[in-house]
Formats: sequence, C-alpha cells, structure tokens
Amino acid sequence: MPITPATATHTSSNGTADAILLELVDENGVTIGTAEKLAAHQPPGQLHRAFSVFLFDERGRLLLQRRALGKYHSPGVWSNTCCGHPYPGEAPFAAAARRTFEELGVSPSLLAEAGTVRYNHPDPESGLVEQEYNHLFVGLVQSPLRPDAEEVDDTAFVTPAGLAERHAGDAFSSWFMTVLDAARPAVRELTGPSAGW
Repeated sequence: MPITPATATHTSSNGTADAILLELVDENGVTIGTAEKLAAHQPPGQLHRAFSVFLFDERGRLLLQRRALGKYHSPGVWSNTCCGHPYPGEAPFAAAARRTFEELGVSPSLLAEAGTVRYNHPDPESGLVEQEYNHLFVGLVQSPLRPDAEEVDDTAFVTPAGLAERHAGDAFSSWFMTVLDAARPAVRELTGPSAGW
C-alpha cells in the first residue's frame, strides 16, 4: 500500500497531480459529494467525513502523538493516536488502519468501532475550521512504533493522570477532548475499570 502523507497530492495515470478529495456528508453522515481538502477546511468549513483513533498499550495507557511542525493544520500540538480523512469511497475503518500504519509504522493488534461524533472546531492558529462527522475507533498497540517524522513530531503513552497534567501545560488539538469524551464508553470497555478512563 503506498505511503500517502496527509498533505500530498496523488499523481494520476497521465502524470498530473490530483488534489486530495474529502467526502462531504450531511448531518446524518450520508455522502453528498466531495471537496478538495484545504477548501473543505476554509471558514466556515464544509462538513466532511473523518476518523479518530485511540490506541492503548497493555497497561491501559493512551498513545498520544504530537503533530509534526510541518503540517499545515494544527502543527506541533498533541492529539489522539491518529486522525485523518478517508478517501471518497474508502471505509472509515480501512482509512483508520491505513493512516495509523502510515503515520506511526504500526498496525493495531485490535481496532474496534467506537461510534461517531459531529463537531465544529475553528483553529485560531491556522484560521482553518474542522467541520467533521468523525468515526471513532479504539484499539491496542503491541508493536514498537516507527513514526514518520513528516507526520509525527513525538509520541507518548499516558495514564489519565498523565494526560490531565500534559493537557494542563501543553497545546492540544482543538478537537482532542471532543473526540476523547465521545469515545470514552468504548475506551472504558476496552481498558477496564482499573485503567481509570
């Protein structure tokens, strides 16, 4: 499977670069069209399909990533394990597994659907807007990470207390708490009561 950085373009068979397209959806998550990625994030934003992944280790710690400084959207901030957008027609589950491998060099040993959440989060730093219908996934990671430096600046495994401490002092993506809170029931089912999520 080809490596496809989030901001890259695709080269078509005739050698020209094709813009990355996102799947536009209605409030019920039904596909209604496509839009170029950057255009979909320009204010006021166009509602589009996205995914967010939360992976945990065997101790119930959440894997966070700090987004690479070169990313055009929310660079250098901490966020969930992996997030992104399916290609038009690509299943969110397949996209979540694909991007997790592309960004972190690891395939989850377990990945399960954890519902959806719809939100509208402007990013004051970039001026872009996240209008997303987000498919949530939780899972386990048991292999060593091999992050792609163009996508990921740093990683950390955190307990709930460690997350609270980091969240109080470091910059996080505007959508992080929204997607984490929406995924919490599935996170608790996955990690068990002793993990404290």
